[in-house]
Amino acid sequence: MKPLRIALTKGRLEKDTVALLDRIGYDCEAVRNKGRRLILPVGDRLEVVLAKAADVITYVEHGVCDMGVVGKDTIMEHGTSFYEVLDLGFGRCRFALAAPKGSDFWSGYSSRTIATKYPAVARAFFESRGMDVDIIKIEGSVELAPLLGLSDAIVDIVETGTTLRENGLEIVEEVCPISARLIVNVASMKLRKNEIESLIAQMEREKGGTARD
Repeated sequence: MKPLRIALTKGRLEKDTVALLDRIGYDCEAVRNKGRRLILPVGDRLEVVLAKAADVITYVEHGVCDMGVVGKDTIMEHGTSFYEVLDLGFGRCRFALAAPKGSDFWSGYSSRTIATKYPAVARAFFESRGMDVDIIKIEGSVELAPLLGLSDAIVDIVETGTTLRENGLEIVEEVCPISARLIVNVASMKLRKNEIESLIAQMEREKGGTARD
């Protein structure tokens, strides 16, 4: 039978997942010395695919990968046609609403403009508050938008808050916590149930690697 294929988000989540697989007992040498290769064997029963976060979801949804490791932020923004089976406990940060320091974001009745890389997350947050906002999608440094007068506030991922402070912004409210999640293709969960559930159980026992607030 072909190996289970798991897509990993390149970067920090990749490193933390490889460390977790190491603790379980998988041989991750090929991933550590990957060069430019993007599909790599991890022992005999597992194959790792390295991808950008949004593509991890695409590959799992379409069944070309059985499983994936991706941040909760990407799941909230890009879709849910899969099983989210495990909080892996690393890659911790949070979504937050931030505005220029000293501004009273909630006062007054005028419509607010929000800049964000995550329009779906921002829209859902303000809808839950019954607030009508204009949302502008930004691809780069979201902190620039209020500094340039483009927006009243931002919704973005925050780890330490240093970048916000250095740009004269402060957290108005935390939206929700984020961490790395294990996701599984719907068909794979049926067809390869025993293998997948065995790996989930192993990851559950060994999870809890590096994390940052």
